[in-house]
Amino acid sequence: MKKKQMIALAAFVVLMLAVFLVWNFTRPIPVQGMKTVTLEVIHGDGSSASFSVTTDAGTLGDALRSVDGLISGDDGPYGLMVNTVDGETADWNRDQSWWCLTRDGERLDTGVDGTMISDGEHYAFTYTVG
Repeated sequence: MKKKQMIALAAFVVLMLAVFLVWNFTRPIPVQGMKTVTLEVIHGDGSSASFSVTTDAGTLGDALRSVDGLISGDDGPYGLMVNTVDGETADWNRDQSWWCLTRDGERLDTGVDGTMISDGEHYAFTYTVG
């Protein structure tokens, strides 16, 4: 029985090492230096506004926070939960509204603080209900 437990423990350690190595080599790394990104805001009424942000920040959250009044929200375990963009607040509890974040037309699974930016990228926040 001891031999099977040792083999299982060794296999588990090897598996965890493999997971760590894959994560370490595939994790996003911030691009250094100045970059310019575009943010399009599509409001609930269908109107839109476009903002060009030039920054040396590594994440979208830091870049957008550098523009006074552009975004705000609540800090949580995964970073900033954006609830207000360009003066419009989405409130899930009121009408199931939220801000959908996309990069170059593709929906992102990361929040603003987990999104690394590169020069020339186009982001959009779309007011979404449901």
